[in-house]
Amino acid sequence: MSRQPLGTALVTGASTGLGSVYGDRLAHRGHDLILVARDAGRMEALATQLRAGTGRAVEVLPADLTDPAALARVADRLATDPVVTLLVNNAGMSMKGGLLDNGPAEVQRLIALNVTAPTLLAGAAAKAFVARRSGTIVNIASVLAVAPEAYDGVYSGSKAFILNLSLSLAGKLREAGVHVQAVLPGATRTEIWERSGTDLNAFPAEKVMEAGDLVDAALLGLDRGETVTIPPLADEAQWTSYNAARLAMGPNLSRRDVASRYRPTT
Repeated sequence: MSRQPLGTALVTGASTGLGSVYGDRLAHRGHDLILVARDAGRMEALATQLRAGTGRAVEVLPADLTDPAALARVADRLATDPVVTLLVNNAGMSMKGGLLDNGPAEVQRLIALNVTAPTLLAGAAAKAFVARRSGTIVNIASVLAVAPEAYDGVYSGSKAFILNLSLSLAGKLREAGVHVQAVLPGATRTEIWERSGTDLNAFPAEKVMEAGDLVDAALLGLDRGETVTIPPLADEAQWTSYNAARLAMGPNLSRRDVASRYRPTT
């Protein structure tokens, strides 16, 4: 009996780090690939290796996702190519230093790559997948989405946006047969640290996960149907309690009357 075709996975930030590992793992699972990143040379090397090792079709689609025209081309591919069944929204960046150390151009570039690009790509994929009543969107966020005090607020805020986007989409698209997963890595050994001027070797060794381990755990979470996957978190009850507390606040967040704790006392 032949296996059900898995279709094509489009992976952003695929030239290195988590994106290249996702490409490797998904090809070995039986997906054809569309690799998206700026570095065409590194993607071609990965594509050659994966074609030889897995027999899958691997297309290289060079694109700088901070460029609106390039982003539109990738979004159009998601919207119009019926063989694409999985989007891995992985491309991202951090800055050297924080908000006080950078100018408008650096901040705008981070927002363009970490917020605007994944939002538009997720939207394009979601519309196409809903029309076919099938498909998967994986958004790479960060544990900093729930720990903003631990790092610069621009980066952690961009990842909180991705978590919020994922939770909202997951609830809205579930009945249409579309699964959305947010993956929240902790410190993971990728080039994003070097690019932001951070020495990852200064971190305690037990705090840094290898990229392959992270992606393998994330894919296991995807197989289990998880909406939020936090590979370094050992106690699942901590996330469950956190999320339950958040949801419990929902009915109380919008009321006609000011809460009694904010009323003047006489």
